[in-house]
Amino acid sequence: MLSSIKRWLGIAGLVSAGALPAAAAGECPPLLNHTFTTLQDGKPMPLCQYAGKVVLVVNTASYCGFTSQYDGLEKLYARLKDKGLVVLGFPSNDFGEQEPGNEKEIAEFCRLTYGVEFPMAGKTVVKGKKAHPFYLKLAEVTGSRPKWNFHKYLINRDATQVVAYTSFTKPDDKDLLNKIDEYLGK
Repeated sequence: MLSSIKRWLGIAGLVSAGALPAAAAGECPPLLNHTFTTLQDGKPMPLCQYAGKVVLVVNTASYCGFTSQYDGLEKLYARLKDKGLVVLGFPSNDFGEQEPGNEKEIAEFCRLTYGVEFPMAGKTVVKGKKAHPFYLKLAEVTGSRPKWNFHKYLINRDATQVVAYTSFTKPDDKDLLNKIDEYLGK
């Protein structure tokens, strides 16, 4: 038993140190087996690190009629992150070219305007044939492709269930909150 624990701790240490991808630890659901770069510093952001959490995926834009949703997303994340919810933002310039800035400008805008603390990836293509494979898979699983900025996908803890929400679904929407609570196991 002790040797199993030491072996697990050794693997976990290598994963957290970046020496092994999280998938090598055998705990990464296929849906989350993707790596992005972080918006703030361009470091690798493996989605496997969120295995076991409820994940709310949102494609974002700084100059959109829905941009004020950043405020609600941050409040939702702050309120539920300790219970296992992670909000992941994916800035995208795919809709109306409403995310024209570079990653430094986007990160600054999010932090200074809305106090965004939730994890954000670098600019990501979320629609069409050039969409990131993660977004292609989310669309395939749900039958719902992003039609505009702030489209949402909610992924359960073991990444076997995904529900899509349109841009019109605000972060405090009753149906969204009920599904989050269900996935959190409340």
